[in-house]
Amino acid sequence: MATRERTVLRASHIIAYDGAGHRYLRDGVVVYEGNEIVHVGKAFDGTADHTIDATGKIVTPGLVNTHSHLSGSPLDKSLLEDRGPRQFYLSGLFEFLPVRGEAQDAEAHHAAVDFSMTELLRSGTTTIMEIGVHGDYVAEAAGAAGLRAYIAQSYRSGAWYTPDGKRVAYRWDDDEGFGAMDASIRHIETISGTYGDRIRGYLSPAQVDTCTEALLRRSREAANSLQVPMALHVSQSVNEFMEMTQRHGMTPLEWLRGIGFLGPDCILGHCIIPGESTWANYAADDIGILAETGAAVAHAVWVFARRGIAMESFSRYLRRGVRMTLGTDTCPQNMIEAMRYAAVVSKIVDRNTELATAADAFNAATLGGAAALGRDDLGRIAPGAKADLLIWDAETLNMSPMRDPVKNIVYNAAMEDLRTVIVDGRIVVENGVPLYAKDPHTAATALQAAGERMWSRFAQYDWQGRSVDEMSPQTYPAWEGA
Repeated sequence: MATRERTVLRASHIIAYDGAGHRYLRDGVVVYEGNEIVHVGKAFDGTADHTIDATGKIVTPGLVNTHSHLSGSPLDKSLLEDRGPRQFYLSGLFEFLPVRGEAQDAEAHHAAVDFSMTELLRSGTTTIMEIGVHGDYVAEAAGAAGLRAYIAQSYRSGAWYTPDGKRVAYRWDDDEGFGAMDASIRHIETISGTYGDRIRGYLSPAQVDTCTEALLRRSREAANSLQVPMALHVSQSVNEFMEMTQRHGMTPLEWLRGIGFLGPDCILGHCIIPGESTWANYAADDIGILAETGAAVAHAVWVFARRGIAMESFSRYLRRGVRMTLGTDTCPQNMIEAMRYAAVVSKIVDRNTELATAADAFNAATLGGAAALGRDDLGRIAPGAKADLLIWDAETLNMSPMRDPVKNIVYNAAMEDLRTVIVDGRIVVENGVPLYAKDPHTAATALQAAGERMWSRFAQYDWQGRSVDEMSPQTYPAWEGA
């Protein structure tokens, strides 16, 4: 067996893990051999093949992003903001997203994935959970960029649409759903363990309202057999909640518990509209079901907050014992902002500044995501953990004065404060520059061209034949000048 090279990282501030939780280590060292951390402490007397001097800097574990759609989300920009039809309770799921998806071409999907790799790494995600239908390209791009990725080929029995802008309807095809699930299983078997085991697969039936009971039961059986995580969008819109209560006379989460779907290996996208929320106003203890079954919640705060919808509330779920994680879902795919909004929006809802703390947000973005994946070697700086590390500049306008590293990161940091990203013991971002992903200018130029093509096709796919400017008007009217 080849000898692994040893790297000693000396830093002024380290967020280390002592076996019970994150701890603040001043003027310490992190030692890793190959892709594994072997020592964390105040000093290290051994030899080193490489030394990283992080004096004046903060070292934290990499962030675990548990919910993303990489092949489309970057193209939400300049489109979905300030839009949310009241008929669909402010959600963009039923009018905007189907049109955006249909209007994208294959090159646009690839441009979005390439852009995502750069954006994720530059903002601290070292492990991403991706849900989509372009898994081969995502695996290739993540593998090349140096990211750690869990990839799911999503599948469903039906697809939602609106025929008139007033109601949600569904097209059903059971055979297509089961066929897509079989293809997803084959994809897991193909990609899992590739790129030094940085790439793995998991199962993701798409949405609770687009999957039949038979498809979800078979998904549960497959997840048990394959021993992989399983994701599902649930309780993400008022329309979905009402649809499920009309079908079954119970909440989506009550129904999922009843069919034996829920468990500790489930990572549920959003769960932002449980029965007890003011949006649903339906007597139920859905938050209790989450705590009871051990299912984790992938909280993507910004996709809802930009439409005036808030989880009620992040701190309440934590107090009830729900396993909370953070994802980005839409643009920006920036976990620094995800932590910030998770904390601040919850404080607003609770009207209590001492709840939803920086520690709560940071824990969800690290230890919470790792636990949801069943990984005790991610989201922490401890011997035996993977060397997935972030080095932040503590002496910038955003980060000075530096007294509490986690508070500064959650409430003040920006992407430019993150200087170095290490994944699996390998530097993949240095001095703020991605080494193996597309450079930001190239990625942005390709995404702009993809957007131009996509916007021009909107009228072909909207139920009313509206152009992109009719669906999402410019902020200000055009002007030709004096």
